[in-house]
Order: sequence, then structure tokens, then C-alpha cells
Amino acid sequence: MCISRYIALLGLLASAGLAQAQDKPKTCPYDSAHFNLFKPVPRNQLRPLRPDRPGVTESPFTVDAGHFQTETDAIRVVNEREGTSRGRELKVAYTTLKMGLSRRTDVQVEMPLYKVEKEREVGETNWQRQASFGDVAVRLKHNFLGDDQEGPIAMAVVAYTRLPTGGKTGSGAVEGGLIVPVNIELPDRFNLDLQVQGDLNYDREQGKHYARVMPSIALDHEFTDVFSFLVEGVTQWDAQRRNWRSSLNLAPIFTLTDNLQVDLGTHLALSKEMDREFFVGFTFRR
Repeated sequence: MCISRYIALLGLLASAGLAQAQDKPKTCPYDSAHFNLFKPVPRNQLRPLRPDRPGVTESPFTVDAGHFQTETDAIRVVNEREGTSRGRELKVAYTTLKMGLSRRTDVQVEMPLYKVEKEREVGETNWQRQASFGDVAVRLKHNFLGDDQEGPIAMAVVAYTRLPTGGKTGSGAVEGGLIVPVNIELPDRFNLDLQVQGDLNYDREQGKHYARVMPSIALDHEFTDVFSFLVEGVTQWDAQRRNWRSSLNLAPIFTLTDNLQVDLGTHLALSKEMDREFFVGFTFRR
């Protein structure tokens, strides 16, 4: 099934689920309006853990005011192909640190602790290898709707700037973008997530920035309080390659405690030049 049909099918499921959810009005089970960074939400009033990982489609929910959350790629392997070039990346301990500032806003810092990058041409046996700290990104997320889960829909905006701290393995210049994630709560413990991301990336070889747009859609089901499974479709277009590249992403998720989640998964390429990825990671809240 092509990615456009896949997205259309999930859109129809969302419409049906949303119509049913709206017939059952919900009251807000949380009251976080009176708390901030210096007056943390009591631990017995924390909202359910809703991290941005493991998919590309992020969560519109923010970290509770006055609390910290870490979301970490323990290991991620990325296989790349473009023309006659082949690349492989190993990312270790890529960590996003989050701090809740207020009821609907948190600040985030991506700390890419270690990255190994290898590249070779088709037919060659030797890889060109580089390793270093990655590019640091500063992000701000603000929720406009549904952060306290008072309804079936939640929406936020994430703005970020990525700094060229990664040396030869980094992008080589400042990058940035905007992300708009939406969550729709469906019946029978299903959740639908939609997202549009637009950013300005940098090509080190050509020495110039280029625009990219990346819509995605994800459906997850909570089979039990511990185990859930995510299926995600992602496609992207940029002004450099000028073609659409898509992937199907799969990830089992294990919620071990109210404040600890472990996940693993893969990105299966649906387009020839789309990256193939494998990862293991976790989320911890304090």
C-alpha cells in the first residue's frame, strides 16, 4: 500500500473515532494551572507519561511544571544510500533533556553525546570514518489544546534551533524549524497522532541551506497497561533532492512504571534513498 493510501485510511479511522469520542464529553482529570517551575506539580497529580519518542511523530503533551524528563536513544543505527554513496551512522546516548516551565510549556535540550559516521562509494571496501559529539538543539514546546486531557484532541507547536557543535560529523551551520503535532484519542485504547514538520537544513558540501517538509501519521494501541505498539508512516520532501521519500516505522513500547518507558523499533524504507534505522531507547521522568 502506498504511503498516501495509508495516510488516507488512518485519516478515515480518525474521523470515525473522533465522532464517537465527541459523543462522550470528558471532564478535566488534572488541574495543573496553579503550578510552575518553582512550584512543581505534586507527584501524585502527574499526568500520564507521554514522551515524543519512539516515533518521528511527536507528542503534543508537555512535561508537568517543575519536573524533568529525559528521552534517550541508547543506540541507533542509521543506514543511508544516495546514488553511488553509502553511509552508516551509529548514535550512542542521544539524549533530550526536558524541563516543565508552566502548565502548557516546556523547554528541551538535545544532547547528542557520541556519533560515529562512516561513508564509502559502491565497490569500495574501506570506509571513511569520523566520530565526535553531535549538534546540540534547543527546543521550546507550547501546548494550545488538551494538555490536561480535558478532551479527545491535543495540539502543540515546537520551535527548535540546532547549533553546529558536532564538528565534521555535524551539519556545519545553524539549522531550525517548526513542528505541529496533534493527538486524537480514539476508542478501545487507540491513539492517532498527526504531524507536520517544516525546517531549514544545511548541506555542508554545497555550502547552502535548503527547505524540507515532513508530514507523518502514527497509530498506536495499548494492548495492556505495560505493552503497546506503534505503526507510523513518514514521508518527506526537500528542495535539494526534489522527490518524496517514505518509510514505515514499527515500535513496541513497554511502560514499566508511571515514570519509566522502554522502546525499540525500526524504520523500514519504502523509497530507494530513504534511511533504514534500528534503535533502542528509554524515557525517564523525575
